[in-house]
Amino acid sequence: MEYNNDFERRRAYISSREKLRKRRQTVHITILLIVLGVLLLGIGGLLLFKKGGHLSTQLKNNTSESSAESDPSGDDKTTVSLAESRSGEDASPESQEAAAPAAAYNTGDTALDGILNSAHAKFVTYDYDAAIEILNSNPDYAENSDVKELLAACEETKSTLVRADVNKITHVFFHSLIMDNSKAFDGDADSKGYNQVMTTKSEFLKILDSMYEKGYVLVKLHDIAHEVTDENGNTKMVAGDIMLPPGKIPFVMSQDDLCYYEYMDGDGFASRMIVGENGKPTCEMVMDDGSVSVGSYDLVPLLEDFITEHPDFSYRGARAVLAFTGYQGVLGYRTDPSYESSNPNFEADKETVRQVTQCLRDNGWELASHSWGHINFGKRSFEDVKTDSDKWASRVESLIGKTDILLYPFGSDVGDWHPYTMENEKYAYLHELGFRYFCNVDSSQYWVQFGSDYLRQGRRNLDGYRMYYDLPETNPEKDHLSDLFDVTQVFDRERPVPVAPMN
Repeated sequence: MEYNNDFERRRAYISSREKLRKRRQTVHITILLIVLGVLLLGIGGLLLFKKGGHLSTQLKNNTSESSAESDPSGDDKTTVSLAESRSGEDASPESQEAAAPAAAYNTGDTALDGILNSAHAKFVTYDYDAAIEILNSNPDYAENSDVKELLAACEETKSTLVRADVNKITHVFFHSLIMDNSKAFDGDADSKGYNQVMTTKSEFLKILDSMYEKGYVLVKLHDIAHEVTDENGNTKMVAGDIMLPPGKIPFVMSQDDLCYYEYMDGDGFASRMIVGENGKPTCEMVMDDGSVSVGSYDLVPLLEDFITEHPDFSYRGARAVLAFTGYQGVLGYRTDPSYESSNPNFEADKETVRQVTQCLRDNGWELASHSWGHINFGKRSFEDVKTDSDKWASRVESLIGKTDILLYPFGSDVGDWHPYTMENEKYAYLHELGFRYFCNVDSSQYWVQFGSDYLRQGRRNLDGYRMYYDLPETNPEKDHLSDLFDVTQVFDRERPVPVAPMN
């Protein structure tokens, strides 16, 4: 059967799965009645009684799919039966554990279920070749109806894929998210800055909802382009092949200054990042009584929650780019050498940073430099850039591992819009250090520049300043955001206004 679009195809597929589930449910009920009858006759004794209990459990699993838990230990066990709803926005973050997707397959054959659920997870994140390989991995199940059905869905969807134009991929970015408006906007000296360059939790979640509804799919910077080595040993940057169903729109997301600076203490932000009990990155936040709560208190765990519920928001496991400075340490840990005498946990904190950043990498997050000292690359001298970059390498990269991504502080590039050349002393040094991806700030829908040995991309700030000046009542002629969301529905009305004076 032919379908008009990928949505209809997926709907038909899900419908067929539901019909199959109901048929299985009927069979299980019939079997259960038979077993109960046998038990009443006293035939089979304890053995049949135990089997009846097993079937009752299986029936419960099939009739209450939303209560089944997926294995949190790895992406391959994540399945596509999405939770029906997220925790309410007004609920406290510590109580907002994202509902895990219910098991999509529960045939009673553990090996078969593992194959189907692993393949299903790949299917929903657009990795159809991987799904097909998993489904074909065991010839004993080649004639299984579930396997054949999912194989057909993979092949049919794969035939409709469209190659994304990598020159037209938008990149949005945020700073640390405001989790408590009353503390961030309390009128103190930092309130104006928060109001201008930060985004509230409410706004972030609404942006995710809108972009998901519009068909956006999160991709990595390394999906857009990657470095290859030719037969002569020379490296060059080549465009990636991002293949998506019709109507899907790839985009990149990043977060700056993931350091939880000292000035943010008590102002309604997370305090540091940790590895959660489920092996995923999450955050701590200090409560009013001084206690420390663990929960979804910033972009990283909130985006993890969203992708758990909407796995098709992520292309092959992609997450955002996370950019660090180093002058006050990383991820809320005071790991810069300037803290060695004042931080009694200095060495332990450095080891924790290594563990947390490895967790981030393992879960699909890309790590980036935002410079060591948050310097303006465009205005500072070459010697300043060199000194700062050397500090980055020794004080930050030594903890988080090698990165080839540089997100310019203040969006200030080392060149104008012309392509980079080695005559640009700053660029030549950064390239020598291993940087290949360079991102400035640009309010255009997209700005991508391919060099023979680099990728350059503009980023769009989705903060208080940008949203306030895109409101119709503020600037009826401006429209920088409608391709992403309706700013009148997203802008947090708890913000003080005006957000910042017009330039």
